[in-house]
Amino acid sequence: MRSHGYRKLFSGGILGVIGYLLSPLSWWNDAFINIPIAYGFAWLISLLDRPLFVPALVFFYWVTNIAGFVLLHKGIEKIAQKGNDKRRYSRKDFLKDLAISIAYTTLIIALAKMKIIVPPGEF
Repeated sequence: MRSHGYRKLFSGGILGVIGYLLSPLSWWNDAFINIPIAYGFAWLISLLDRPLFVPALVFFYWVTNIAGFVLLHKGIEKIAQKGNDKRRYSRKDFLKDLAISIAYTTLIIALAKMKIIVPPGEF
């Protein structure tokens, strides 16, 4: 019985840490985690169709941020859970996370439009 609590704490902690690293709550994550992940996937998409680079960059950037918030929320929820008490990730939680991601995405679009972020080969 006692090991179940540690397992829940450990797995919730892992989810929370991964979520924190992907979420825009850490000031450094964009430069070292989210943008490189989004850039990598956008680069792969641009190999198929070059004009899709910026839309793919934005899409995958959103995915990393939203995934970060969801994982952070789920990790904290798992750690804080008592017994069978399960709080669901609500629509309101999702909309709040989406709004924050849109704000950060606006910055990414501006950086791409100013040619600070460009596809490989255009350096």
